[in-house]
Amino acid sequence: MTKLTPFHIAFPVDDLAARAEEILRRDHGLSEGRSSETWVDFDLFGHQIVAHLAPKGTVVPPQQSVDAHDVPVPHFGVVLEMDKWRILAAGY
Repeated sequence: MTKLTPFHIAFPVDDLAARAEEILRRDHGLSEGRSSETWVDFDLFGHQIVAHLAPKGTVVPPQQSVDAHDVPVPHFGVVLEMDKWRILAAGY
């Protein structure tokens, strides 16, 4: 069996607590992973989906701190081990 390379997708929500509870926990039964006051991630069959707080009326995509790095919302990608990431990055 091939090892799963997790996919990661982050999307904005205007009410983090309500949307996370409603959409992700109650409606889909996803388990919560890491979180902060401005984002929460969930396990979707080994993949990560992340709700980021973006208040209504936000025109410029917000950036939020994740592990001491500013990341834009929305964003997506694959989750790689660092050695595989370095090989991929070296090709660009």
